[in-house]
Amino acid sequence: MVATSLRVLGPHAMFYLAAAVSDFYVPWKSMAEHKIQSGSGPLDMSLVQVPKMLAVLRKEWAPFAYCISFKLETDKNILLKKADMALSKYKMHVVVANELLTRKEEVVVVTGDGKVPVCRDKTQVDSDVEDPLVKLLVEKHSIHLEDSCS
Repeated sequence: MVATSLRVLGPHAMFYLAAAVSDFYVPWKSMAEHKIQSGSGPLDMSLVQVPKMLAVLRKEWAPFAYCISFKLETDKNILLKKADMALSKYKMHVVVANELLTRKEEVVVVTGDGKVPVCRDKTQVDSDVEDPLVKLLVEKHSIHLEDSCS
């Protein structure tokens, strides 16, 4: 497993956990073996929540690694509160808060020290928010390394 193999790097390792593929999945036992026929009537699907692995990553797999997770919401009124909760609950170093409608334009980097908005450079046609975001995260990781080694 990648996480445990990077454990030896300690604080030099950085996990950039950009997105959950999904919060829910269809269990194998619930999947149809063959194509579902359209004349079968209405479908009823039961989804199961994907296990949360961030706490395991921080506590067991790579406890000294620098960990960045993301929080995506459709409601900007709860986004920063949920990012703060994720920061605390999973002991992340950084949570990148992004709203679905504006995620390509602006995100907010949430840390224990505060919140920093990061925007794409609108003067550049092909710019995206990832460039300034990654630059900021590398800076924060560098500071973390300095603090860890002193």
